[in-house]
Amino acid sequence: MLRVDEILKASGGKLASGSGEIRINGFSMDSRTVKKGQAFIAVKGDNFDGHDFIAEAIAKGAKLVISQNAVSPKLKNKAGFIQVNDTLKAMADIARFLRNKHNIPVIAITGSVGKTTVKEMIACVLSRKFNVLKNEGTKNNHIGLPFTLLGLNAKHEIAVLELGTNHPGEIAYLADICQPNIAVFTNIGPGHLEFFRNLQGVFQEKYSLVDSLRPPFISLMNADDRFLREMVLREKRLDFIIGYAMNSPSDFTASQLKAGNRLEFKVNGHKFSLNTLGRQNIYNALAAIALARIMGMKYADIAKELSGFVFPKGRLGLLNFKNSTFIDDTYNSNPFSLKQAVETLANLKVKGRKIFVMGDMLELGEGRESFHVSAGYEIAKVCDRLITVGELSKLASAAALACGFNPKSVFNCSDSQEAIKILFEKISPRKDDVVLVKGSRGMKLERIFKE
Repeated sequence: MLRVDEILKASGGKLASGSGEIRINGFSMDSRTVKKGQAFIAVKGDNFDGHDFIAEAIAKGAKLVISQNAVSPKLKNKAGFIQVNDTLKAMADIARFLRNKHNIPVIAITGSVGKTTVKEMIACVLSRKFNVLKNEGTKNNHIGLPFTLLGLNAKHEIAVLELGTNHPGEIAYLADICQPNIAVFTNIGPGHLEFFRNLQGVFQEKYSLVDSLRPPFISLMNADDRFLREMVLREKRLDFIIGYAMNSPSDFTASQLKAGNRLEFKVNGHKFSLNTLGRQNIYNALAAIALARIMGMKYADIAKELSGFVFPKGRLGLLNFKNSTFIDDTYNSNPFSLKQAVETLANLKVKGRKIFVMGDMLELGEGRESFHVSAGYEIAKVCDRLITVGELSKLASAAALACGFNPKSVFNCSDSQEAIKILFEKISPRKDDVVLVKGSRGMKLERIFKE
């Protein structure tokens, strides 16, 4: 429960109606799901304005409204109102207040690839011992992260938060809100280069998380990543730097890897297994193992939780359809994750054909064309059939053809609907075929699986 006078203090708002002694039992931004006794935050989005739904929220039981518009006389006596200059900033300020009110460990995760999986893995493992607060899904931006913290209460013992970015300064902004004690870095890759220009820009943005760390100043870093490995060796600001790796000596190094439909490996003499094809997920598991050990968990308990871990949708998920195997990697795509997906397909022993449905990789800036050409060269070594979706992916098919790929095995499509038609009517996946589907979120390749 939070008093209105605490919210006023945190947000710097003005009480337009009601009493400072009112207590609310949670927050909502959606008038359709608001619960009795909650505070409704009227947020202006790109496609909606929460101020248009204040009456509906009050009718559903909202006890308090945080608004940046003047209070309607008709509603003034039906709920308490706090007026602020900017509801998004107010939400961030209240979230920061709650984080400071509850003195619990906060773990912040960032990187180019694997953030959501690492967040889910860490939360899954820690939930065996602690009451964990985490972002739902991929709510990792200037709205999702503070709104997650608004759910923090006295029952929570630890918070596991994913921090996303596609513009400079966003990680620093989010870190200032959640003020983490532990930072986890997955990797540095060519994502959102349209805004960060180059890998150094990506690294600087992600690594700004360190500036907001609070005691005991712990950071977990992928020691196989060339940018992060350098920081493992020379970072002086942190009290504790813990490395995890597959190819380098570190605190937590995976060894004795066995790959099949499940991955098996050892860490410091202890056995682990994961229900996934993608070897890169071992990095994600290593981060979770290291974090859980920091929090005092036993290797056996960590292994048990990871063994049954269900991977987030759209991350190399396996589906069977008419005896064909489909790999759903449609959550997003950039050169780093595409390379990992192609390597996963290359390592599969398949009796039938390897079919790749590739969508454009978006937000890559000036190098976007060369990234797609390079992808085409790699795909040509692995696949039997290639369907491209989007203008940029045509460059990948052209590169594959230049490598000697059979012209009759390449199909260029303008959108996912055309790709569906080509896949199921012309190529017609059959028994023992494997179909990998991957593209940026904007390409909507997940429609293939709805089909």
